[in-house]
Amino acid sequence: MNVDIIIVLTILVLGFILFLTEYFTIDVTALIILTCFFGLGYLTPQEAMSGFSNSAVITIGLLFILSSAIQKTGVLEYLVVSINKLLQSSKTLGMAIYYFTISIASSLINNTAIVAIFMPVTIRLAHRYKISPSKMLIPLSYAAILGGTLTLVGTSTNLLVSSIYMGYENVEPIRMFEFSKYGIIILIIGILYLLVVAPKIIPSRTVTTSLTKSYHLGGYLTEMKIKKGSVLIGKSCLDRSINYNYDVTVIDIIRDKEHIVKNIRRTVLKEGDILFVRGTLQNFIRMKEVEGITLLTDEKLTQSELEQEDNELVECLLTEESELVGKSLMSANFRQIYGAFILAIRREGDIFRKKIAHMKLNPFDTLLVYGPSKKISGLSERGDFIVLGKVEAILQKDRLWWVSIYVVMISIIFASLGYIPIIKGAFISVVILLSLKIITAQESYQSIHWQVIILIAALIPIGIVLQSTGTDDWIANNISRFIFMFSSSVQPYLLLATIYFITMVLTEISSNVATAIIMVPIAISVSNQLFLDTRPFVFAVAFAASASFITPIGYQTNLMVYGPGGYKFSDYIRVGLPLSLILFFVAVIVIPQIWSF
Repeated sequence: MNVDIIIVLTILVLGFILFLTEYFTIDVTALIILTCFFGLGYLTPQEAMSGFSNSAVITIGLLFILSSAIQKTGVLEYLVVSINKLLQSSKTLGMAIYYFTISIASSLINNTAIVAIFMPVTIRLAHRYKISPSKMLIPLSYAAILGGTLTLVGTSTNLLVSSIYMGYENVEPIRMFEFSKYGIIILIIGILYLLVVAPKIIPSRTVTTSLTKSYHLGGYLTEMKIKKGSVLIGKSCLDRSINYNYDVTVIDIIRDKEHIVKNIRRTVLKEGDILFVRGTLQNFIRMKEVEGITLLTDEKLTQSELEQEDNELVECLLTEESELVGKSLMSANFRQIYGAFILAIRREGDIFRKKIAHMKLNPFDTLLVYGPSKKISGLSERGDFIVLGKVEAILQKDRLWWVSIYVVMISIIFASLGYIPIIKGAFISVVILLSLKIITAQESYQSIHWQVIILIAALIPIGIVLQSTGTDDWIANNISRFIFMFSSSVQPYLLLATIYFITMVLTEISSNVATAIIMVPIAISVSNQLFLDTRPFVFAVAFAASASFITPIGYQTNLMVYGPGGYKFSDYIRVGLPLSLILFFVAVIVIPQIWSF
């Protein structure tokens, strides 16, 4: 091991730590890694910028636009809701068809978009089947991940692996549906797992008892102040049976500068006391009217606003593309712009109520929104929010709406038959949609997940560094030494298992993109040293990098359902670890049968 290899490995380890701790956002971490290699002279300016002109990166950006165009038509929601209307008689069959439909859609459209589209539908179906939404939200994410492995365009990881692989000499291009040879096998196994095993081990983190007509997800916290003339003055919560009458739990009492946390139920209340309570908005309002109290908020929601008949309570998921990301509700003028009010914020299982007006919002934060029905309906139209529990399965038959569907399908068919490269098909399709004004230039820019683009573009040069410094060969040599300890008959299978397992572990603690970029050169190098065909090992990396089931941070879709499902980190380990191990053993057995050594 020379100095260059030590430096490269040190930077990569520190990068993985930053990815794991999320001290910076993943795109910033990727840029830091790129800058380190560039600054130390391991990359020329052209090499450092090569990721931004990489065909895979450009293709991924174009596919984001096409996904948005399909999403705009509403055809996917319409399809799924229509299917489930036909299958109401059988819960198991209905859920099987539902997961299968999600997977097929995810094989052609960005899986983050798929989860965004179907999350409200999933919550509605859970209510219909009288089960907790948490029983179906993790399976939704897993079904989308499994579907993404079916095609070259199903996930950015597949496109990236293909691009890196094609950079080597004397290799055959990876075709559009070549992933399907193995992808369909793990899809069937995965859906069976989601139908039979997962429901028994996924906890009911949320309940289906209705909080509102369209909101079925857990209680929230707020503050109440005892005003002059309240019947609570001189009484305790126990005297007034607060918990029994309103299903409201008093957690704390704030009196002047005193914070009362003990014997709360029997504490005699005074005018001006502030009660920190847990419950539903409907019960808060009923308690306010009967007990003579005032609801407090950071932005001072008025009592007249609370009492408006057309107001409704919904849960909204903040999208990655939202202009609110990185801003506080106060600085973004949320009340003025959106005409609604935020009662609480749920972030990775934690509920925040105090001083939320000044909290900086993160992608996939879940906001409890209260406001006029018309304003609530318009939240999702801006692209900033996914309104959970509200489903309008209507085809958006705008001018030439059907062209988006035909254009995308034709480009995929032509690419799969080898008539045109996927990048050319995607480029032509986007230009057609823009020319016909089916999508606008502004919609195109907004649909691209720029964080993902920056992440991939910044990490692609890592492959150049690994090869130029000999780091990939050094790692491959050490793996080879281990493999050579065993008989020649088991060496290929042991190597495949090693490559798959390392990739599977790394993708759970870091970005799957970073994992693929690092592991593909290593897989190719070590397979060459053993005089084996590189193809099965490259596909092993692709499938393992996408098999992010064990942690919520392993894949964006897992993080998207984290808050709405009310999950804990351990829930993903409980559900995802068995599935990951099953797919690991299946991969070692089946992949060599499809792509021989």
